[in-house]
Amino acid sequence: MLSIFPSLLAFEGFAPLLLRLTVGAVFALWAYGKLKKRTNSQDIGLGVIEALIALGLVLGTLTQIAALVAAIVLGIRLVQKIQQKAFLTDGINYYLILFIISITLLLTGPGFLAFDLPL
Repeated sequence: MLSIFPSLLAFEGFAPLLLRLTVGAVFALWAYGKLKKRTNSQDIGLGVIEALIALGLVLGTLTQIAALVAAIVLGIRLVQKIQQKAFLTDGINYYLILFIISITLLLTGPGFLAFDLPL
């Protein structure tokens, strides 16, 4: 395969690193918001799940499991938005991109600076 910048291929592990840090930061923000409110037990449970996803992705521990759970959570949110007839609006595109990134992390692994061993 030809590449315009073949020397950059040595850094291919940085792409999953950047993706998992981005998705991890988003889930950490969502978890913080839910755990700060503590309105009901369902929000607290979802906040804990989101916090565990964020921790796994940011630290690079059990990345593929965290990415799988993230994809499931985001898939559920996408289905809910489709049922509300809000698919492919500006807010939904955000969930769709995060869903695709989660699937990508599930398939490619954690990248550089992770504590994971390939499963």
